[in-house]
Amino acid sequence: MSRLVNCPRCGKVFVYVSKRLCPECLAKEEEEFRKVKDYLWEHPDSTIEKVSEATGVSTKKILEFLREGRLMLTSNNPNIILKCERCGAPINTGRFCAECSEVIIGKRHEMPNKALEKKDIKEIGKMHTLNMIRKRK
Repeated sequence: MSRLVNCPRCGKVFVYVSKRLCPECLAKEEEEFRKVKDYLWEHPDSTIEKVSEATGVSTKKILEFLREGRLMLTSNNPNIILKCERCGAPINTGRFCAECSEVIIGKRHEMPNKALEKKDIKEIGKMHTLNMIRKRK
């Protein structure tokens, strides 16, 4: 279903179909992602601050890419700053650690006919999407 919305980045009105940003801002965000990805390819153990300084992409945006699961910190990286939103364990990408992901997905399978709490629906939806992306790899 399409509707008119304002772009949260630039404020421009656009027809929302499936992307949260207008086409121009989405292209800019993809360019920022490409810069970060290319820099990390050459410098895999860089800190977020170094990546931000070298690419001109804000640390907030880089953290967003990590939370979305589009980037991943190396497991031996001493700069792990992401924490699982459920238990607080250090993680390399996404929002939840493997154990909490299992619990959240388990909740979904345990309660197929019961109404889930609003918080559970939000968590399950995001983890399901992340798991679908991982399955494609």
